[in-house]
Formats: sequence, C-alpha cells, structure tokens
Amino acid sequence: MRAVSLAIAGVSAFCFGFSGPMAKILGMAGLAPLEAVWVRMAGAGVLLLLVLAVFRPRALRIPRDRLPFFAAYSVIAVAAVQGLFFVAITRLPVGVALLLEYTSPVLVVLWVRFVRRIRLPRSAYLGALVAVAGLAIVVQVWEGLRLDALGLLLGLLAAACCAGYFLMSDSFGDDVDTLGLIGWGMLGSAVVLLPLSRPWHIDWAAFTRTAEVSGHAVPVAAAGLWMIVVATVVAYVTGVTAVRRLSAAVGATVASVEVIAGALIAWVLLGEHLGAAQITGGAIVLAGALYAQSATTRIGAAQHAPEAPQAVRV
Repeated sequence: MRAVSLAIAGVSAFCFGFSGPMAKILGMAGLAPLEAVWVRMAGAGVLLLLVLAVFRPRALRIPRDRLPFFAAYSVIAVAAVQGLFFVAITRLPVGVALLLEYTSPVLVVLWVRFVRRIRLPRSAYLGALVAVAGLAIVVQVWEGLRLDALGLLLGLLAAACCAGYFLMSDSFGDDVDTLGLIGWGMLGSAVVLLPLSRPWHIDWAAFTRTAEVSGHAVPVAAAGLWMIVVATVVAYVTGVTAVRRLSAAVGATVASVEVIAGALIAWVLLGEHLGAAQITGGAIVLAGALYAQSATTRIGAAQHAPEAPQAVRV
C-alpha cells in the first residue's frame, strides 16, 4: 500500500519535473514565463474538463456548499503558487526563489502539528528539514545571493500557498470528486491569472515554429502539449492522489523530489549538466523524502485513533 503511494508520488514529481524544461522551450519561442503559465493552466483545465464531460460527467458537479472551497483551491493552491513564484524570480535569483517555495514541507508539518493538533513522528519533521537543506545545495543558494525585501515576501507567500495546496488536497471529503476539483481549479486559476498573463498579447504563431534544443529542432507545439498533458494534468492528478494516500505532511516532503527530477530532465533534454553540488544535494533530498515517508503509517494511526483530538481542516 505505502509502496504504491510512494510510486504515485514519484510519478507526480517526475511529471512536474518537465514543467521547467518545457516552459524554457516555450521561452525560446518568444513566450514570457507568465504567458507559458497561462497556456499551461488554461490548456490543462479545458482538456481535463472536456475529458470528464465525455467519460465522467458527474465529476463536474460542484456541491453548492463547496463553492468557496473550489474558489479557494483555484486561487491559493494553483494560481497563487504559479503567479507568486514567477513574479518572485523577477526580483530574486531562481535558486533562492525555489528554495523559498520548497520550504512548504516545513510549513505543512507545522500546520498539521499546531493547527490540526496531530502529533507527528520525529521522522516527519526531520525528513522535511533534511529535504530543504538538500534543496539549498541543489540550487546552490550561496551563488549570486541577493535579497530583495519584496521578492523575499513573494517567495514566502508562494511557499505558504504551496503548503496550502498540500493541505487542501488532503482535506476534502467524498463529496468532492478529485478530478473535478483539479479540472475546475486549473480553469479557475487561468481566469485569476488573466490580468498578470494577458494572453491576448501572446504570439500564438510561436506554436507553429520549432526551437533549437541541444542541436535538435523541437516543435514548440509538441513542447506545449507535453507541458499541458504530462507536466500538468498527469502531474496534478497523481500528486493529489499521492497526498491523499500519504498525508499532507509526508506528501509535501516527497514532492520536493520534483526539483531533482526537473534538474535531471533538463540535463537530458537541454544539456544543462549537473555538478557535484546538484548530485550531492539531490541525494540529501532523496534521503529526507525517504525518511519522512516512514511516518506515513503512524500519521494515519494518529488521525484515526479514538483519543486523538479532532483535526481542524483547511
């Protein structure tokens, strides 16, 4: 059971890892980062909702009393995570912004402990801290370090919203269909991001061109489609499924492997070679994620024990 859950989380991290490289190819074709984000969210939302309309129409129903939750999921768990990060990297080095965003596992375990009042095993805390330390090495946060007050605030807000994604993915009940929530969340985020992304300025002709990647001509449309289907639809569906099976505290830490997956994919597809720091940091991240997952069974027992206090859900 736990092995299957970890495999699902691994698939999610691997699929999310394609986000950066595919967005970089779109950037080579002339799309701005926020334009690529909008294409990603809007395309994935429309695709998933169309598939559900044909094969699983009941998933599209939103219980009236759950409308606020769906709206919050769209704004916090999807749009804010994407938008805040891409605005943060205009004021901070990418490595620093990444490190700030991926402090979310620490925020999740603190929320679960002090707000939901669920006692977590030591491995959940230590695994999260080890994973963050490994990420600091992967992104070589000490290189070109410059701190901007607004950028720092935006990065921390992105981390908080990323933590919200894991907590909200773990908190809804059987009255909400997982696929429906993800589909509406993506489409809702595309609406929220309209003022920032301004898709009416996108050079749509870029998708008819090719981009030169490591000596090969790659169709921009193929990169965009891969980003929508694999790096978004498959990544989110498997990611939310993994969080619900592993718990938010463990799922958030295991998801940090996404940064390692992205670096490896960029190495293979874009020729961005990994140095000793990235390899060492990657091993530390994996160690932290594997250590944290050992808490899964005990967290589940704590959540279902009769004497455990009632959890406060996001």
